[in-house]
Amino acid sequence: MAEQDFLTTKEVADYLRIKERRVYELVRQQAIPCTRVTGKWLFPRALIDLWLAEGAAGEAPVRPPPVLAGSQDPLLEWAVKESACGLAILPGGSLDGIQRFAEGQAMVAGLHLFDAESGNFNLPALRANLSGPLLARQGLVLLEWARRRQGLVVAAGNPHGIAALGDLKTKGLRVARRQGEAGSHLLLAHLLQEAGLALEDLDLAEQTARGETDLGLAILEGRADAGLAVEAVARTLKLDFVPLMEERYDLLLRRRDYFEPLMQSLLTFARDTAFAARAAEMGGYDIGGLGTVRHNGP
Repeated sequence: MAEQDFLTTKEVADYLRIKERRVYELVRQQAIPCTRVTGKWLFPRALIDLWLAEGAAGEAPVRPPPVLAGSQDPLLEWAVKESACGLAILPGGSLDGIQRFAEGQAMVAGLHLFDAESGNFNLPALRANLSGPLLARQGLVLLEWARRRQGLVVAAGNPHGIAALGDLKTKGLRVARRQGEAGSHLLLAHLLQEAGLALEDLDLAEQTARGETDLGLAILEGRADAGLAVEAVARTLKLDFVPLMEERYDLLLRRRDYFEPLMQSLLTFARDTAFAARAAEMGGYDIGGLGTVRHNGP
């Protein structure tokens, strides 16, 4: 083989659209074709292409751990615990979930990413962030979990009389912030733009809320006057809520993992009347489309 027939660690990482540390993990697990020459790992391009085409005999090179990453959803979090399905929860925002999923650190990722250009949820972000050849051959699926009402969570009784996004600026209110990887952060930026505002126009709280519940607690404890989150958070913490829009929350997983016992356990539980009652009690959920396949990749 000529020199150009071999890829370096960096080149194979770029080719597979994964990080170099993930390549080293695959090497340690003997899950990727490679050879060591003069102290460096080299990857035969032809064997890498064959490895991808075969899909490791129909399986991903390494099975991801039973982790649910991505955006926090109160109803999903409750269902995972009540169903005892075996998924561990690692919330960190929708974009963080996509990253962890792509690197094999999570079996499932929860997403609520709005695309302003198309008006769609999650699929445009999926196509933009998971276009590498490794993931393209793993049969990615987007499964609807629920429709949720998003809006401004405010103190009980709405003491500042907040009725719209513009009030956040005109009344000089402290706004709870989310991390940049969070779908709520991106959605707030979009909604502000529609209202002729930007995040820089707001008085953002110093501390970052790392999830929906954390944001609600910031309002409850007086560290912020308002923040964007789902209605269920406001109801659970007995706060007020100013609705702004409905969004779709999806689960990203590989098609083969849909049939895993833990996923089937979760989905079976979600079809039970107790689950529907809990969704109604939490408020702001429409679970009529739960289980609908929104994307089914090759």
